[in-house]
Amino acid sequence: MSNWIEVGHVNDIPKLGARVVKSARGDIAVFRTADDEIFAIVDECPHSGGPLSQGIVHGKAVACPLHNWNIDLETGDVLDPDHGCTRVIQVAVTDGLIRIFVEAEATGTNG
Repeated sequence: MSNWIEVGHVNDIPKLGARVVKSARGDIAVFRTADDEIFAIVDECPHSGGPLSQGIVHGKAVACPLHNWNIDLETGDVLDPDHGCTRVIQVAVTDGLIRIFVEAEATGTNG
């Protein structure tokens, strides 16, 4: 089960900035580049869990505020010379409204 959620308008996020969206599966960082492109990734650096939403956006990447690991916002891959990746969240922008695709938390019963 999954769903799209609205997270605001492009202009709600400053250029080269980010906003955090809370979800049942953890925080999601939504970024705006200098060219007004919008990206979303899990708000956790694969190196030591730093909050990527507090990092510096440059081009289509963000630098983790803890140890300066650079994460590609399109792929979630850590850029050389470091290695790793974080999960990319699907984004749709329509008439300036940002929506992200968030997987619903699984439910089940025992017995």
